[in-house]
Amino acid sequence: MSVGIRRVGVVGGGQMGAGIAEVCARAGLDTVVCEADALAARTARERVAASLDRAVRRGKLEPSGAEDALAHLVFTGSLDDLADRQLVVEAVVENADAKAEVFGALDKIVEDPRAVLATNTSSLPVMRLGMATGRADRVVGLHFFNPVPVLPLVEVVSSLHTSADTVLLVEDFATRALGKTVVRSQDRAGFVVNALLVPYLLSAVRMAESGFATAADIDAGMELGCAHPMGPLRLADLIGLDTVASIAESLYDEFREQLYAPPPLLQRMVEAGLLGRKSGRGFHTYDRV
Repeated sequence: MSVGIRRVGVVGGGQMGAGIAEVCARAGLDTVVCEADALAARTARERVAASLDRAVRRGKLEPSGAEDALAHLVFTGSLDDLADRQLVVEAVVENADAKAEVFGALDKIVEDPRAVLATNTSSLPVMRLGMATGRADRVVGLHFFNPVPVLPLVEVVSSLHTSADTVLLVEDFATRALGKTVVRSQDRAGFVVNALLVPYLLSAVRMAESGFATAADIDAGMELGCAHPMGPLRLADLIGLDTVASIAESLYDEFREQLYAPPPLLQRMVEAGLLGRKSGRGFHTYDRV
């Protein structure tokens, strides 16, 4: 591997953070996952271990590979443990203030001025996060897709301040170290994929909201009529309805076009805690694991 990045940090051990940590560990990288506290860190470890176990049961990974991946992982409740990292990927809640706070802290903690601070944001401005640091040229968007161990795409997003060297470094890292395919995007809300995908999901929500068709029929129509592997409402459930709503709000704030506005039904479901697969109920119901 030509890139020099061997020590990776991940801030946040939820669905996305755990997935990012897993692919880094499976690539043989020294990976430290930081959560809010020791209890959350243990939960993150259990999440990664369960994902590795599923990969083994499905024949996608040898048992020895799962053991090796876990050996490359450390879980902590302290950001200070990321001081020696060469790359830190932020994967906390999709909230601009929360993310900016993390970047401000990392700027003080991560010792190497050449280290890259990356965000896994789905839609928030990368430049705003870079400006929370004193090294905006080393801040970049590195947006993975869920489930991270399965989906091959990564969006690399450069702000007006991100240096060309930083972009090349993370692109090389994503392709050579992690085996991902990279698409580049400018720093606009939604980037490439969500700017196209989310209006489609919102249109499906509006169709269900109006009573035009049921969630099951909407999804069946797109799966069987358009050969989509998953219908739009089931996909929204997989992404998380709170995340879909957050992306929609970011898109609407930037473009002020009605097709990006989150429908009232989506907002009410988020308020009710009906977030999709992760909560056991969204537009469809799921067994909680």
